[in-house]
Amino acid sequence: MSPKLRKMTADDLKRAAPSTPQANFETRHIGLNDHAVNTMLHAVGVKSIAELMDKVIPKNIRRSDAMDIPPALSEAQVLADLAELAAANSIKTSLIGMGYYDCHLPPVIQRNVLENPAWYTAYTPYQPEISQGRLEAILNFQTTITELTGMDIANASLLDEATAAAEAMAMAFRIHRGKASVFLIDPDTHPQTISVLRTRAAPIGITLEIATIVDAVIGERSDCFGALISYPGSSGKVRPIKADIDAIQNAGGMAIVTSDLLALTMLEAPGTFGADIVLGSAQRFGVPLGFGGPHAAFFATRTAHQRAIPGRLVGISQDTHGQPGYRLALQTREQHIRREKATSNICTAQVLLAVMAGFYAVWHGPEGLKRIADHAHDMACQFAAAMKRGGRHLRHTAFFDTVVIEASSDKDALMQAACEAGFNLRSLDGAVAASFDETSNMADLARLLDALGASGDGGDSGLGKPGNDAPSGLDISVLRTSSFMRQAVFHQYRSETEMMRYMRALADRDLALDRTMIPLGSCTMKLNAAAEMMPITWPGFSSIHPFAPEDQCTGYLELIDRLEKLLAAATGYDAVSLQPNAGSQGEFSGLLAISRYHAAKGEGHRNICLIPSSAHGTNPASAAMAGMKIVVVKCDSEGNVDMADLATKIDQHRDNLAAIMVTYPSTHGVFEEAIVELCKMVHEAGGQVYVDGANLNALVGHCAPPQFGADVSHLNLHKTFCIPHGGGGPGVGPIGVAAHLAPYLPGSPLGGEGAVSAAPFGSASILPITYAYIRMMGAEGMSNATAIAILSANYVAARLGGAYPVLYTASNGCVAHECIIDIRDIQEKTGITNEDIAKRLIDYGFHAPTMSFPVAGTLMIEPTESESITEIDRFCEAMLAIADEIEKVADGTWPLADNPLVNAPHTSDEMLSDEWTHPYSRRQAGNPDGGYQANKYWPPVSRIDNAFGDRNLICSCPPTEEWEAAE
Repeated sequence: MSPKLRKMTADDLKRAAPSTPQANFETRHIGLNDHAVNTMLHAVGVKSIAELMDKVIPKNIRRSDAMDIPPALSEAQVLADLAELAAANSIKTSLIGMGYYDCHLPPVIQRNVLENPAWYTAYTPYQPEISQGRLEAILNFQTTITELTGMDIANASLLDEATAAAEAMAMAFRIHRGKASVFLIDPDTHPQTISVLRTRAAPIGITLEIATIVDAVIGERSDCFGALISYPGSSGKVRPIKADIDAIQNAGGMAIVTSDLLALTMLEAPGTFGADIVLGSAQRFGVPLGFGGPHAAFFATRTAHQRAIPGRLVGISQDTHGQPGYRLALQTREQHIRREKATSNICTAQVLLAVMAGFYAVWHGPEGLKRIADHAHDMACQFAAAMKRGGRHLRHTAFFDTVVIEASSDKDALMQAACEAGFNLRSLDGAVAASFDETSNMADLARLLDALGASGDGGDSGLGKPGNDAPSGLDISVLRTSSFMRQAVFHQYRSETEMMRYMRALADRDLALDRTMIPLGSCTMKLNAAAEMMPITWPGFSSIHPFAPEDQCTGYLELIDRLEKLLAAATGYDAVSLQPNAGSQGEFSGLLAISRYHAAKGEGHRNICLIPSSAHGTNPASAAMAGMKIVVVKCDSEGNVDMADLATKIDQHRDNLAAIMVTYPSTHGVFEEAIVELCKMVHEAGGQVYVDGANLNALVGHCAPPQFGADVSHLNLHKTFCIPHGGGGPGVGPIGVAAHLAPYLPGSPLGGEGAVSAAPFGSASILPITYAYIRMMGAEGMSNATAIAILSANYVAARLGGAYPVLYTASNGCVAHECIIDIRDIQEKTGITNEDIAKRLIDYGFHAPTMSFPVAGTLMIEPTESESITEIDRFCEAMLAIADEIEKVADGTWPLADNPLVNAPHTSDEMLSDEWTHPYSRRQAGNPDGGYQANKYWPPVSRIDNAFGDRNLICSCPPTEEWEAAE
């Protein structure tokens, strides 16, 4: 037996014992049992949870009613409930297209990524040393995008295709510096994309014009800053786009192309024609339909615009030993730094889905992708040929995978016949369209043709090899001549053995929630239970097209209706919209609802948004995106909103005040006692109160924002309601609103107003996760989760307060569900920084807390309710051991230039080197006292040089030349 392992004592057994004889889900989700709770209560100095809640939460904001949520279900019961809902959906072969296609999710990716907590519980890779695996996977995705689009640089993904188009429009507008205000849109663009563009254009003064690009810019026109060109078009038509690109660029605007990755294996890359931005969806690269999401959008541009690109960007830098290492590049573009001047309010990507799409490209390689594209194109060509033989006319003779059949007199009959045969077609003006994909097969094609009356004499459809009377499908002028994806990574993993090992190797380079507590303030890294995750891959949820007929989606619609009601009950709001597919989109939707409400009252001039200086950077970025002017309100020395400054700012802007955005509990981790007064002051001036839901994990069951004055909140389902972070996405950011704002919730992207997502219900396929969490916890369980999260944070503050000052507490000395420790005095006295502590925690086997937010030089810690006292104590002991190490720097035992903190993290290669010159031991470096790890995590790289990476920006896999040399 290892000397570090020992038998459990009686006290250990108490700490591990379940709270009830037969543990229910609540006891599985909440990490503390009764013994641990009592231990923590004693450390905090209170006798009960009730006493703690009375002490921590101001009495005037305590909830006055119970949450109207049914009693908790067991895991088996909720899975049976969800199975019934999934079975209520009707799975047909969807040939609707519109940017959504069925596909095969390779089982090796499903089992080893989508269903693997090493991938889905990881956090955003802000700490690159413990994120090398997912960063490499994202780099593979970025490389796939640049190779297929022919562009210089691609980001780590965006929320969906429509959002990507809106971000491209806004980027072009910024680059043009307001010298023009018209944005042209190709008429053959997906309607949901046009809908989201309308929502995003109006608040910032952009005029949309749907017109043929070449015709629209004839003459001396100079008011167009950009154009969106569809290639292929929404109808499937493929046409040469070089003339459009030249026309808009000659008029001084940017050429933005929305495209299809699979099509680009056959079509010449838009970059070859001179496009400025290329975007689209990566959904058909192995990501299920899922009623609309989540899916990774791609976004690529030219090097000249790399600092304007929205979202995240993975680049290659080097560590302290000169070895290559991945990192998030150009992080100064992030919202928390640039705030209202940020390139976007997007603070998440669709990382898990981008990782899956990247692995799909690695698994198939260029030849496999081309084979899949050829298959989809062949199916379309054979369908077109058979329909022509049946006497039908094609609207377009040049297409990739989508064929439009003229049907001015019998469109409805064709749609009905196809549906009865098990197929969903797309209805167009006087026509029907069929889009083919990877899953299409000859048997299905024959059935479809028979249903449409095109089978020919004797049931012979005339199907055969490509080209028997089939149209060419594509003009030679658009066929791809350039090679793509010749990098080694796309050619090395053809056997499942090698692919499995590659994905395992990448996962092992990372620290995710499956290995350790992730004590991040503001991001609530809590349990993502297996029972919550299981339903998302069930065909009844994963195989439904977002625009399938409503009678085929009854299970989904029932789930959505129930979840909206459950979230309303949990928050106290009157209505909820699940459409926003990220917290940033929820913020924008909430502010848009406020603006539309004011306009409906004849007060459209109200455009001032008050934002405390402590706010998360997405708040001012979202306000700017919504067309509001930001006025900053000061915070006092205790971290609270300065009420005197608030009164002054309200008086200054009373006639034009639209809203205040306030996070509650505050980003400083405390319950501000003046929140009721704050809301009242804003309301009296005619404004609305937006409460950012980032910290809702401190409120559920104990406070209801509308009851203390809130009008609208977004709810981060990937924080409070258990959707996993996935390495930086997906997230879901629904909004809850008071009754007077309900008419201004986002409408459908097909014909509604205010749509913010391409799909009617955003990232619908992951909503079962939150539904399962709420149903398994029940009202009591969620209330207890909030209380335990607050207890755990106060316990951490109590344990660490002697070594690290807690920056902000309420007047009663308590924190909310997170606490901020101040490192600034330590840095001034010793030279050791909060970054040194964050990197040293890696040697102890921990992800770092949040660094320098909301205050520079601090660490924000949030333990959540899901961690055991054993894990929380392990973290506290590591932090206290690091404090002892800092003391050794302070007293001169170790020099500032050479100590375990400034050299952290330490890799296994360093430990195994023949030469060791440091004044501390190898053991102290790699497996220090106070942080012994029986299953030691070794970081794959030492500290990454961020500045070097920005100076030498590389954002794709090793160049093609290296692969050619290897060949």
